[in-house]
Amino acid sequence: MYKTFKIRTLVILLNLLLIACNSTTIENPQNSENISESPSTVTQVKESQGSKPKIENAKRVVALTSLSADIIHRLDATRLVGIPGSRLLRKDERFKELPTVSEGRTPPNIEKIIALKPDLVIGAVGFHDQTFKQLKDLGITTLANETNSWDSLIKHTKDLASATNTDAKPLLAKYDSFLKDIPANNSSILVLVSSQPVLSPNKNSWTGDILNKLNANNLTANLQGESIGQGYVTLSEEKIVQENPEILLVVDPARAGVLNQLKSKSFWGKLRAAQSEKVYIFDYYGLVNPGSIDKIESAILQLKKILKSST
Repeated sequence: MYKTFKIRTLVILLNLLLIACNSTTIENPQNSENISESPSTVTQVKESQGSKPKIENAKRVVALTSLSADIIHRLDATRLVGIPGSRLLRKDERFKELPTVSEGRTPPNIEKIIALKPDLVIGAVGFHDQTFKQLKDLGITTLANETNSWDSLIKHTKDLASATNTDAKPLLAKYDSFLKDIPANNSSILVLVSSQPVLSPNKNSWTGDILNKLNANNLTANLQGESIGQGYVTLSEEKIVQENPEILLVVDPARAGVLNQLKSKSFWGKLRAAQSEKVYIFDYYGLVNPGSIDKIESAILQLKKILKSST
């Protein structure tokens, strides 16, 4: 029973932790065999012995996450030559003519990537490690990132602007605009991202950091989870009742039934948020996984509206 619970928790956490990604790692193959027929358009400058090279002037970029694809497209759409098979991008007219190199959580298609003759491939720390190893062996430069905080979003944007020799300032100014006019609110907030087990984000997650930026009182901000899910904690029904939040945020992707599952639990009717009908549904993208700039903006606007209405 306990083993099954642990496995279920692990699966959910792995899904939650597949996010377009803080620290940026640049992998540059020592054997830089150029797989394109034309000369490489990437200039690599070694800053000092033992340091990682700086990528400049990448003109053919394949993005393996929706967030990176969105950022590159906003910086300079002509640089983006390949994208992941994300539902976010499929619904966006800007990307309809671009070829996809992956689908869902399946590994990216190496042959499709090679056919696009990229001089830079961007992916997620952990999830794309094996793909990056294969690309590195083929002489293709890669950049891995993890966006689990606001600062990491800014860093990733700056890194991509530097790699493509583009101007990040307009996009960074757009980010700043999201955090203006934050309403004052002391209401206690609990975010639930799954129902079995019940998981909630702490301050080490993208969700937790966004709530912190909005000065929201996240009840699980300082709780610690297990090593694989440092950004999330598992909550017992007793703990939820003990915290008794004034506002509940439920992540229910595509209305998958998470809210109804939570409502069926014995603790639900005991919560102030449920009794006062201050329960709000959020999409997975924007609040848990950044997904895209528009999704981030939408989630923040929704949070601001909730905070303002609860003052």
